[in-house]
Amino acid sequence: MEGQGHHHAQGHHDHDHGHHHHGHGHGATELNKEYFDEQAKTYDEKHAKTLGQLIEEIRKRVEFIGVDWVDEDESETEDEDEEKKKAKDEKRVRLLDYACGTGVVSRALAPYTTQCVGIDLSEGMAAAYNARAENQGLSPSEMHAYQGNLCDPTDPNPSTFDKPEFQDFDVAAIGLGLHHFDNPPLAIQRIASRLKKGGVLIVIEFLTHEKPETDHPAIATVTHHGFSESQMKKMYQDAGVAEGFALQEVSDVVFNKGGSQAEFKRRVFIARGSKA
Repeated sequence: MEGQGHHHAQGHHDHDHGHHHHGHGHGATELNKEYFDEQAKTYDEKHAKTLGQLIEEIRKRVEFIGVDWVDEDESETEDEDEEKKKAKDEKRVRLLDYACGTGVVSRALAPYTTQCVGIDLSEGMAAAYNARAENQGLSPSEMHAYQGNLCDPTDPNPSTFDKPEFQDFDVAAIGLGLHHFDNPPLAIQRIASRLKKGGVLIVIEFLTHEKPETDHPAIATVTHHGFSESQMKKMYQDAGVAEGFALQEVSDVVFNKGGSQAEFKRRVFIARGSKA
């Protein structure tokens, strides 16, 4: 078993450095930005299998996440009254996808939301997210990403994101990004602050694993090697989003390792909690 842990840990390193990042310290932030700008161009193609699996696992858990989603399958009945129809048409469910990369979480939840707003440290990733949304025929008001950093300790309220459209989200997500942050509790607090009361924070992350011995260039952007359920719960509590806190393990997500075609499996979880 000993050797296995090492391989598992190493296995995600090319993949997970594609769409998750945002250090707070200057050094980590720069490393992340450069690495991901470079990765953005080929990211979706290279990791299609992993991304497809993650999308499927997220969609399986929309009830577990527990947002009052838009229900695409709700067919309108002939005798449905005008008021009901109007309420359905006017329903808004807005997602903030932080460290969004090319938009795996946004793509998973798009059918259940009315708007997806992505923010990523890497301009390349935000551009890839937007190109993908455009190709799917979505307007910027439905799905759009911006380059930016909400987790700079010296800048609690960046002016770019000081507008109402960057506040009061129904749901916010950090998809495999937390392990790149210098200060995960701060990241959770900053993202939680943009939720409306009752809004849900989702974190998708690796369960704790040993630090891999590797010289892969992405390793420099990793600041944490996974999280335990108790660590997550504490961060949610400290950020005021622990109402109904729950965590589900998604076992055996397949990641591929850089240059070789080798594939490895890693344990991933999805956590959720509501803003009190």
